[in-house]
Amino acid sequence: MEICYLIAFPDADDGKAPPLEQFKGLKDAPYFQPIDIDLISLSEETVLIEGHAVQVIRQRYDWRVQMIECRFILKDPFAASVLQERAKIESALQSKYIPTQYRQSGLYEEYSILLVKEAKPSPDKWIDKNSLALTKFIRSQREVFDTSEIEEILISRTHYSASELTLVDWEGAVIIAPNEDYQSDIALLKIGNYQLLRYRMLDESIETMLDKISATFFENKRRPRPTRGVIRQIAEHKLEVMIDFERAEQNLLLIGDWYTAKLYEAIQSELYLKDWKENLKNKLDNLEGIVETIKDNFSLSLETVWARIEMFAWALMLIGYLYLTFVDLGLINK
Repeated sequence: MEICYLIAFPDADDGKAPPLEQFKGLKDAPYFQPIDIDLISLSEETVLIEGHAVQVIRQRYDWRVQMIECRFILKDPFAASVLQERAKIESALQSKYIPTQYRQSGLYEEYSILLVKEAKPSPDKWIDKNSLALTKFIRSQREVFDTSEIEEILISRTHYSASELTLVDWEGAVIIAPNEDYQSDIALLKIGNYQLLRYRMLDESIETMLDKISATFFENKRRPRPTRGVIRQIAEHKLEVMIDFERAEQNLLLIGDWYTAKLYEAIQSELYLKDWKENLKNKLDNLEGIVETIKDNFSLSLETVWARIEMFAWALMLIGYLYLTFVDLGLINK
């Protein structure tokens, strides 16, 4: 059987601008352009990894994330020895393509897809028959699962026809297509993993900003008082994050045909994308409140400073007035 292994990690534009592309091959013609993601192909190559020929397609999404699709054949992907072999292949692909900083920080996504051409007597019965093996494949584990865990892992199934089915879990998927029409569903799984990584990147950006606010305003009281420039930088960063979040939301408004919409709904559910979205919205709301509080306090601080300057100026004027008065009265020699 064929394995499709996806890797996604942050990857900014390198300054080159090849022509943008559109996602192709979605089942049925959608009523709308299905996605608003800028897609750029970077390279296609075949590499030898652990004795296996791996076809590698590299793309960049929205000039922010590199998505790598790796395809290779395993004779018996359910065998325990082959699970270890697959793990070595996937680990080698990570080392080859994911920059060290993201491998060390864990800021990347990986996702394994089993591509099945024949599933007899029917896709559902084939899944039920191979339930334990499929569960181990999807979760990349050799442990024994109980019945309820197996049912939970294998529950999210979307049918395109009586002989075509895609099973989605948060760690992996199975695509059954007798005519080997896998690419449409792979494209949607790539979009889902891209969306998940975007949310994680936004979450990290917000946490970085909160750390900066804490270090600037609440830690080390001996530091110089925050300036208007620091506050402006924080406000600008907050605005960038909010715009980025809105962009991430708007690029999937969405898919016109029934199957694609139904499958992507399953992907959103299994990858917890809606939970990530809600969590980020709450963090952005809290961040906005913090920034506004800082601005208000800074404004009050400025008002206090100006009030003190004004009082000092009035005191100087009063001293000068008293001096002139005493001179006129002859109490002070000219």
